[in-house]
Amino acid sequence: MQDNRVEGRSADEIDLIELVHGLWAQRWLIIGVALLVTAGAATYAFVSKPVYEAKLFIVPPTQNGIAELNYGRGGKSSDLDPYSIQYVYDVFARNLQGESLRQTFFNDIYLPSLDESQRRGALDRLYVRFSRELVIKGPSKDTPDRFSVTVQGGDPVRATEWVKAYVKRASEAAESELIKNVTTEASVKARNLEQRIVSLRETAQRLREDRIQQLREALKIAEAIGLTTPRTNSSGVVDITVEADNRMDYQRGSKALAAEINALESRASDDAFISNLRSLQMRYNFYRMLNIDPERISVYRQDGSVEVPGSPIKPKKILIIGLGFFAGLVLGVFIALVCFVLSRNQGAWRVGEVGRG
Repeated sequence: MQDNRVEGRSADEIDLIELVHGLWAQRWLIIGVALLVTAGAATYAFVSKPVYEAKLFIVPPTQNGIAELNYGRGGKSSDLDPYSIQYVYDVFARNLQGESLRQTFFNDIYLPSLDESQRRGALDRLYVRFSRELVIKGPSKDTPDRFSVTVQGGDPVRATEWVKAYVKRASEAAESELIKNVTTEASVKARNLEQRIVSLRETAQRLREDRIQQLREALKIAEAIGLTTPRTNSSGVVDITVEADNRMDYQRGSKALAAEINALESRASDDAFISNLRSLQMRYNFYRMLNIDPERISVYRQDGSVEVPGSPIKPKKILIIGLGFFAGLVLGVFIALVCFVLSRNQGAWRVGEVGRG
């Protein structure tokens, strides 16, 4: 009975040495399968269309780059706060990551670059593919203020042009938004100053009309008492002192009163007699004529240069061939192992049939 158990174990179990010998006997099968899979992987690696990657890094602008936006802002003469570098950069970053810019670029640039057969596909699938090819990464812990824009494609020159064009469009959109904000604030400031100027002129005109009325009444009093010139005091000095409420203006005499009334009535403008009017007019003209030159604005800085990629990022031929060889080797060993087990079981079955016979 013990011999039967030993014989049964030897029939069911595979000895390690026997296994190694069996695999070695099928080494050419293993090598053949490995070479076949490696050849397939190599074919894929060399036939696949190469993909190139162009990348552009972006950092905040300098103070000099946003100086044009702050022209006339800040200081004692203006209540408009100057724009900070962070604020300008945030506007640019918002436009750079905006979905509207991505969709516009997809419709204007990406779709026209596709073949007719490629454009027949569903737009949502094409947009997903476009989103994989154009990637924007935000700041990280190591680079808290730096963005990167990456474009992948089969044409290295076109990928480089696209990454530059995308950033340029984001920059133009940010500049347009900032300039619109500046001009709108300047327009509001100009309207407020204009209203102040109009109010001061109306007030000055009413004060002049009131003064004329006061002088006319004083003239009537001076003419009634026959006072043509100011009176003189005991020392022979002309006394033209009047009270604060102008009730003693008649003491100046009818000639002086008539001359002042005539001067006030013939005055063409009160501007020269309004305090701080010229300063307000200068500020009003400045804000009304304010013009921002987009060429002198920089809402970002490019960190490094953007070169046309010389080598593709994929397919990685050596890696693919290496993985193909390894996978072929594993597959060959597996097939050889299956063949070995099947042949061993078949041999054991034949031995059993002979024994029963």
